[in-house]
Amino acid sequence: MGRGRAHLAPPPPPAPLGAHVFDSHCHLDVMVGNRMASPHDPVAQAAQAAKATVERILDEAAAVGVTRLITVGYDLPSSRWCADAAAVHRDVRAAVAIHPNDAHEATPEVLADIEELAREPQVVAVGETGLDYYRDWAAKSDQHASFRAHIEIAKRVGKALVIHDRDAHDDVLRVLAEQGAPDVVVFHSFSGDADLAERCARAGYYMSFSGPLTYKNAAALREAAAIAPAELLLVETDAPYLPPVPHRGKPNAPYLLPLTVRCLAEIRSIPADRLATQIQSNGEAAFGPW
Repeated sequence: MGRGRAHLAPPPPPAPLGAHVFDSHCHLDVMVGNRMASPHDPVAQAAQAAKATVERILDEAAAVGVTRLITVGYDLPSSRWCADAAAVHRDVRAAVAIHPNDAHEATPEVLADIEELAREPQVVAVGETGLDYYRDWAAKSDQHASFRAHIEIAKRVGKALVIHDRDAHDDVLRVLAEQGAPDVVVFHSFSGDADLAERCARAGYYMSFSGPLTYKNAAALREAAAIAPAELLLVETDAPYLPPVPHRGKPNAPYLLPLTVRCLAEIRSIPADRLATQIQSNGEAAFGPW
């Protein structure tokens, strides 16, 4: 690894959990270099410099108690890759979609291919889809149209819907209500406050917490995590992004998930292993038996 990226070396593994847990959202294709990282994405570059394989990622995760994961697509090529990876690795499942930042690519033809992938048995969710008002890479009109189309796909195939919601809480909830939400909705990398958590809880939406839960400036997020119903809790890495403290700025990986699990358990004043068991149960309720 070059001198400029030395500080991005993979972090050491945390102490293993005493119970199994699963990572509800990561991007294996980025980690293994299937999609080459942009020069403006040093974290992904560092993750790819480690030259990991899916097998090694799974082995390192299993060693600390993270025994299953969902790899998530964000465009058609990545969605195909994720579906293929899940087909050959028994501890991997896939989600497929066009990311809201690429909503202009969600043509009828592309969406038809996404729906075909979503019908495959190893694909357990449609996502990540939703709205991103933080970046302006896609027009809001395109994002809304793509989001509504993905909602309909999820309903037709009977799979969970995985939401990307960045600075768009009210509109995401409004679109779900107007369009009619699927039976299972998961807010990936939940980023709201206690009010949003209460609104999601009333609707029966799952809330998946990631590395930012551990950040010093995340008091509102921790308040949300404290009041979210136990049966609607999930955890994720979003690897190689959003690593938990003390590894901010370094590449994330599923083996670091225990740090977020322990933080969430401390917030909720319960043993980490009990929380892990609850999350496993929630995962099967959301995504089906594994």
